[in-house]
Amino acid sequence: MKRVFVTALSALLPVLAASHTGGVDHGHDFISGFVHPLTGADHMAAMLAVGLWSGLALRRPWAAPLAFALMLLAGALTGLLGLGDLGLPLVEPMIAASVLALGLLAAVRQAMAAGAAIALVGCFAFFHGLAHGSELDGSVALLGMILATGLLHLAGLLLGLALRRQARWNLGLSRALGAGIALLGLGLGLGLLARMA
Repeated sequence: MKRVFVTALSALLPVLAASHTGGVDHGHDFISGFVHPLTGADHMAAMLAVGLWSGLALRRPWAAPLAFALMLLAGALTGLLGLGDLGLPLVEPMIAASVLALGLLAAVRQAMAAGAAIALVGCFAFFHGLAHGSELDGSVALLGMILATGLLHLAGLLLGLALRRQARWNLGLSRALGAGIALLGLGLGLGLLARMA
């Protein structure tokens, strides 16, 4: 079990270098939007973690992924319209915090009331959306982004549900996956602190 855990955590370390850095125009067509969430380890990990955690621990496993997608869209539209400059460097720290928190929630299979889960992922999703919306150009690209987000949620959700059904045998695997995602979030946060120092 230790070997599986260490392998899962080690496999995530190289993706820190490929994580979302912001400030790049990624295009205006559907394919650009679809590929965009797949090109940043932070976004991809958060979206998979929402599905994974929902499948592992939530009574209404569809609620948090749906809330994430809707608030991601709201944040993306805000960023696309140029209204996302809050005057504070919040976007990247919130993205790192989301990856850390969602990974931990999945690792410990933390149950939560639907309203609390929706509020938590909705807040995180809005900041992910701000980062995406400031980089994408046009509503067609946003549609592609939302579709990719839904598919990432679905992949995580199906994995979480499968692991939940075989909880006795797969507890170690779900803990390793959640801990690996949390480690990525911690690495992103430490990277941000290092850049600010």
